[in-house]
Amino acid sequence: MMLGWSRRIKSNNMSKIFYFLFYSLFYLISLLPWRVLYFISDGIAFLLRKVLKYRVAVVDQNLLIAFPGKTAQERKQIANEFYQQFTDSFIETIKMLSVSSKEFGKRFSSNVEVINNLYATGQNVQLMAGHFFNWEFANWGVAKYGKYPFIAVYMPLSNKAFNKLIYDLRARYGSIMIPATNFRTQFHKYASQGAYAMALAADQNPGNPLQAFWVPFFGKLTPFVKGPEKGAKLNNTAQVFVHFYRTKRGYYHSEYTVMTTSPQAFEEGTLTAMYVKMLEEKIKLHPSNYLWSHKRFKYDYDAALHEKLLVK
Repeated sequence: MMLGWSRRIKSNNMSKIFYFLFYSLFYLISLLPWRVLYFISDGIAFLLRKVLKYRVAVVDQNLLIAFPGKTAQERKQIANEFYQQFTDSFIETIKMLSVSSKEFGKRFSSNVEVINNLYATGQNVQLMAGHFFNWEFANWGVAKYGKYPFIAVYMPLSNKAFNKLIYDLRARYGSIMIPATNFRTQFHKYASQGAYAMALAADQNPGNPLQAFWVPFFGKLTPFVKGPEKGAKLNNTAQVFVHFYRTKRGYYHSEYTVMTTSPQAFEEGTLTAMYVKMLEEKIKLHPSNYLWSHKRFKYDYDAALHEKLLVK
């Protein structure tokens, strides 16, 4: 038993040391001017796409499915811009370690009054997001400028030092961080304390496609998780779509759109289909602003297995 405690203490001490080292390194990097950081980002983006070819086949296949009407050159341009925004998002996250509240206010805008008006009604809110860039800016924006206590569900990193670094960064303006692995045991504690706004990235690939809604997405039947819709109906939670995007390099805007304040009035699958339609529309507006490096069309529709799950 003493040996176990000794190992645990040693592990915790090592995590603290690594956290200090990582934080110090990234904080020093964050002090570099924006233009220098973006020069670094351009170099990393080039390496990822042209040299390391990081998920190039996945990105190209996703874009071919989503935009078959575009020329190969047009899709190549979207891919190049995607890699730039992909690396920018990580560089900007590092920069956020030292950016001031005033500086952030200059670089982020939103129509936050949409959700603040809902706060006055006392109704809970689900912010339905996709994997747009930069989600770290969007997280800060709703926590800093929204009136709701903001709950963010996240997937913990395996490295404890990195996990704490990201956790502390995201919680700077009061975001309530709940690990996805502990959601069922922790969420009720905050939900019982009053009205809240909770962000969900609802475009995740489901663990089991047989327990998902199959919805047309860029012309291809694609499975989407049922959890957000079920949660909205169970708790009568207002659904708000949030689209965040770059207005120019280093500057972002979040646009909130109320989908419904009466989720229980919709038939099963309809809210999910509404979300997917809005997601597709926003991606078409800014094609490179989406995380194409994930397999967005991972599963093929099998009529014999999935017919009852189809949402038309």
